[in-house]
Amino acid sequence: MRLGFLIYSYFPYGGQQRDFLNIVNECLRRGHEIDAYCLGWQGAKPDGINVIKVPAKGMTRPRLYQHFTNWMTTALQDNRPDLVIGFNKMPLLDLYFAADPCFEEKSRIERGAYYRFTGRYRHFRAYEEAVFGLSSNTEVMILSPQQRRAFLTYYPNCESRLHEMPPGISRDRMVSVDDSSHRRSVRQALGLGDEDLLILQIGSGFKVKGVDRSLQAVAALPDSLRVRCRYLLIGQDKPARFLKLARKLGIAERVTILPGQDDIPRFLAGADLLLHPAYRESAGYVLLEATIAGLPVLTTQTCGYAFHIEQAGSGKVCPEPFSQNELNKHLADMLARLDDAPWSANGLEYGKQDELYRLAEAATDLIENMASAGRVSA
Repeated sequence: MRLGFLIYSYFPYGGQQRDFLNIVNECLRRGHEIDAYCLGWQGAKPDGINVIKVPAKGMTRPRLYQHFTNWMTTALQDNRPDLVIGFNKMPLLDLYFAADPCFEEKSRIERGAYYRFTGRYRHFRAYEEAVFGLSSNTEVMILSPQQRRAFLTYYPNCESRLHEMPPGISRDRMVSVDDSSHRRSVRQALGLGDEDLLILQIGSGFKVKGVDRSLQAVAALPDSLRVRCRYLLIGQDKPARFLKLARKLGIAERVTILPGQDDIPRFLAGADLLLHPAYRESAGYVLLEATIAGLPVLTTQTCGYAFHIEQAGSGKVCPEPFSQNELNKHLADMLARLDDAPWSANGLEYGKQDELYRLAEAATDLIENMASAGRVSA
């Protein structure tokens, strides 16, 4: 069958983009034809995928996305695939992959009342309504119970259309025989000795990932711990404001920021703790990636996959409402207990579950079942 995939932007190191590519590759493996429509594509394109760059322009994101939708409306009328799968909220979708959190919840929690009178709000609310609203037939793949609660709070009639997907962790994140050499090479490259502690954070979009919170927590460590610590941030974003904050906090010499990397397992092996105090995250694959690699995790309850950390016993989760003092305390406590706490062993045991690696297969099963039953949103 022929499938149409819609995503505004593809680049190699985003979680949404990785899920998109993994599902596309599974569909290709099963013999389906793929048309991928996007505004921009960075990086290599899989063999067999037909990437179509939509010639839409706009001075603002809402205007750009409206032009994208207008172009797609005509394209789908002229050349309709068996199913339309979207990775951003928008009209025209048969099936939506919920990589992003609930916009309406986010706007009410993080914005003042004035925001709901802006054109930007009206646009994104309308596009979310097109997926979750009462008149929509779009089926939705969600990633966590947290997402289910949020969407049902604001769109209570969508419950029958929500399909919770298993995680899609890559098995190369599991501990291997090469990990000891990876650990040595990473730490040597950073100039770290055996007594030093490497705090790792991974993720693109530094603001929403809570990098400011991480830097404040490192700066608040007791002197005896702070002098042994290096904070390493890996991701795709502009680092200038966070380097400035590190200088202001007096920890610039303890902070290293690298662009997105392909060899993340090396860094998971080289680190002593994963720090991920995100403001809001639909899933947070890195939490599970660290867990199955035996790396203790400190995160926040606003991450969709934080419940896996609690189930696994592979670290600590800061509850809502967030407290910087609590994060500071947990970081210091965990660093002091790394040698005797069971977090690493618990994570390795949790990683033996096959269900943690099945996202692409489960998503493709749903796609095939929907396409076989007939389109929902023709």
